Amino acid sequence: MRRSASARIGIGFAAFAISAWSFFPIYWMIVSSLRSQQELFTRPTLLPSSFSLESYQQLLEVTDYPQQFRNSIVVALAVVAITLVASIIIAYAVTRFRVPFKLMIVGSMLYAYMFPPMLLAIPLYGIFVSLGIADSLLALVIAHCTLTLPLGVWLLWGFFKSMPFELEEAAMVDGCTRLGSFVRVVLPLSLPGIVTVAIFAFLLSWTDYTYALVMISSDTQKTLPVGLASMVGSFELRWGEVMAGATLIALPLFLIFTLLSRYFIQGLAAGATKG
Repeated sequence: MRRSASARIGIGFAAFAISAWSFFPIYWMIVSSLRSQQELFTRPTLLPSSFSLESYQQLLEVTDYPQQFRNSIVVALAVVAITLVASIIIAYAVTRFRVPFKLMIVGSMLYAYMFPPMLLAIPLYGIFVSLGIADSLLALVIAHCTLTLPLGVWLLWGFFKSMPFELEEAAMVDGCTRLGSFVRVVLPLSLPGIVTVAIFAFLLSWTDYTYALVMISSDTQKTLPVGLASMVGSFELRWGEVMAGATLIALPLFLIFTLLSRYFIQGLAAGATKG
């Protein structure tokens, strides 16, 4: 009994230490964004002597952060919408219809993850130049979908494959069409997987730096990660604005995981076991 209690205490202490170590950079980022400009260049303390929104004011008024925020929102939402629609259609088609070499098709879509993003970004940029859409948000949306779509298809394929077709047949016997049974039966039962795919797509697009750096060159089309990195220059360190910008970038992710964590965990667990 003593060993068991000691083990629990040790595990609890280790979990607390790991959590504190992981959370401390986030805490320091938030606290630093609330320090005054003068205090940022003095000896740091765990708590600021006074809280100030000066860094946020400078970020929103002096920099191009608002425009970059809008660009990131547009790109991320477009990537989520395209990924969900295409993933649902492809995964359902290879599950319910006779598609030749369906396993090869689904498996080959994951080959994109075998290569580093920069290796794919270079030929993609060449294609976009030939199509005349380089340096545009459309090019960035397409580039992001090349990474989000394979994962979405693979995860939803596991959901649809494990779902008995008898459920759809019962709905069609009751008067539903094939499309009606899909909308009223399949989609609600696949909600955890759909939410998981949406979170992954938004997370990848919202935090992407490599593709945004390669595909976008004009200042008016830049997204948040690239814009935030440009604030750290060789001759000027705008740490207050950088910390404030990083905090605002992390805020939507925090809200999404807080509100949808239940579906996210269910989707990961179900997708791993059903796939």
